[in-house]
Formats: sequence, structure tokens, C-alpha cells
Amino acid sequence: MIWNVDQNIKEDEMDTLLISQEQIKELITMKEVVEICDKTFQGMGEGTVINPTKVLLDLGETAPYPPYKGFMNAMPAYIGWLDVAGIKWAGGNLGKRKEMGLPYITSLIMMIDPAVGNFTGVLDGEFITNCRTGAQTAVALKYILDKKSIKIGLYGAGMQGHTQTLAISELFNIEEVRVYDVFKGAALKYAENMKDVVKGDIIVCDSPEEAASGDVIIAVTQSKEKFIKNEWVKPGTVVFPMGSYQECDNEFILSADKIIVDHIGQCLHRGALAELNHEGKILEENIFATIGDLAFGNKTAKIQPNERYLCIPIGTGAMDVAVAGIVLQKAKERGIGGTYKFV
Repeated sequence: MIWNVDQNIKEDEMDTLLISQEQIKELITMKEVVEICDKTFQGMGEGTVINPTKVLLDLGETAPYPPYKGFMNAMPAYIGWLDVAGIKWAGGNLGKRKEMGLPYITSLIMMIDPAVGNFTGVLDGEFITNCRTGAQTAVALKYILDKKSIKIGLYGAGMQGHTQTLAISELFNIEEVRVYDVFKGAALKYAENMKDVVKGDIIVCDSPEEAASGDVIIAVTQSKEKFIKNEWVKPGTVVFPMGSYQECDNEFILSADKIIVDHIGQCLHRGALAELNHEGKILEENIFATIGDLAFGNKTAKIQPNERYLCIPIGTGAMDVAVAGIVLQKAKERGIGGTYKFV
């Protein structure tokens, strides 16, 4: 379904709206982001969402030059059910940006009218990125778990740990969270912040192994270590390694009963599967389904008590562009945002 398609564009509609992070927070809720991501995954499964593989500019994250300890990704997409297109330009920096006390992620989303090509909006991308990353996990779990109350093992108690929890709480009752962070103060802060979101207990763990328990294990860290061990993951568990590097060991990946990803091309070449793909041990035929396949009904994957799943929503521009499209739509309706005259 396509919303709000109007080929008769008036001159005053050629303005580019400029939307700040604070304005975005007023215009969208986590519940809406989860719903938008669900529809967009359905579109990916249907083939009406176009999402090229992201382009990486390594600014010293792993490359020896330039020495800035950062990276940027270009992430374009077209969203059929909204008839909008855009690109997110986003990345992270652990060098000068960290020294200045700025958030790790920096992000901007630029939207266009796909029929005309004029720029319709420029939006701060940090809040949208954080929300849609949590929503991706929640939507995947909707199609993988056959239950409404769940227990979570969480690695990483920063912003992503918070938004993962908030998004999952929109679809599930959270009975327990076992949280581990290398900075225990961050885990304690998370426990305080999430006490009204998690209906059950929040247990701050002293070691990584203690957190490897639950229906779902989620890692949202910047770690370059394969710290989630195969022997820790019990049957009936779905593991989500969400970081840019490999957060779980090769033994678990190779023994997982099903591997589910959001974007095959991206997931084979970065994140948890990159090393094994390079070695020829994990190939496209080893991936059972995409989240889009599950959402649209091309395939089904309900985890059984004797199975272990690996799910990798590494992040697609489609989710960012779809959320930004709804935010932009609301901003126009409410007269929110600055304007730049399109020429």
C-alpha cells in the first residue's frame, strides 16, 4: 500500500524541512517505530522496499589511514508503502568525538520525493537510529518466539541497551533482564532507568557468563572480542549480536540451528558473520531467512525448545528512511521544522 502519493506538487511544497532531534522526539513514539519497522520488513519481504547494501567509509576504525578512529556509512532506501526515498549518512567515532564527550553515533537523514527528486527533509538521525535498532529486534522476536512473556540477557547498558528494552516491551512482557556492562555503573544506571519498563527483575551481573541466560540474548556493544561462548547458550535461545564486530564465538555461529538476518549482503560482509564468510564457512545458502521473509510470510521460523537461533539485524537504511518519512509527514501536518527553499 502506498500512502499520500501526489504527483501535482505545488511550488510551496518544494521546501526542504529541517527537523531537529528534540522535534523528532515530539513527533514519534517507540510504539510507532516498532509498527513502522514491521511494515517495512514486510515490504522487504514483498519486494516493494529497495535497500542497497550500505557503503562504508572507514576513517580509521580499522584502516591505518586516516587516523580518526571512526567510520561513516551511506545507507539509501526506497519505501514502497510510503512512496518515499532517502539516505542516512551515519557512523561512530571513538577518537576526537569521544574526547569531546559527544555521543558515539552521529547521524543525518536526507529525504527526497522519489517522483521529482527534490529534497523534502533533512532530519537528525541519532534518535531515529537508536529507536529503530531496538525496534528491529522486537519485530524479529515477534516472528521467532511463540510466547508473550520473555527473559532477556543483555550485554551493553548504554543507549542501545535502553532502546532495545523499550522496543521489546511494546510487544512482550519482560519477566527478567540479566544485564552486564564492562562499566558496572552503566548497568546500575540502566537498572534504575528501566525499572518501570521491565515488569520483572533486573539483575546486574558481575561476569559475562551470568548474563547469558534467557529466551533472548542481545549484545549491543563496541567490543571486538568474541565474548559470548557457545557453551553458555542454552537450547530455546535466540542470540542477537548487534555490534559492528563479532560478539559471539565461531562455535556458536556454526552450530546454530537457524541463521536469520535483515539483509543478506550486508550481514555476510560485516559484523558477526564476516570472518566466517571470508573463510568460506558461512555462505548465503547457510542463511535460513531474512526478517522480511518472516514478516511477509515467505518463510516461518518459530524456535523450538531444542533449538538455538542466531538473528542479526545489522541495520538497514530502510528502517531509518521509513521512520523519517512518517516523522516528516507529521511535521508537515503540524507546521513543525525550519525550511530551506529548494531551487
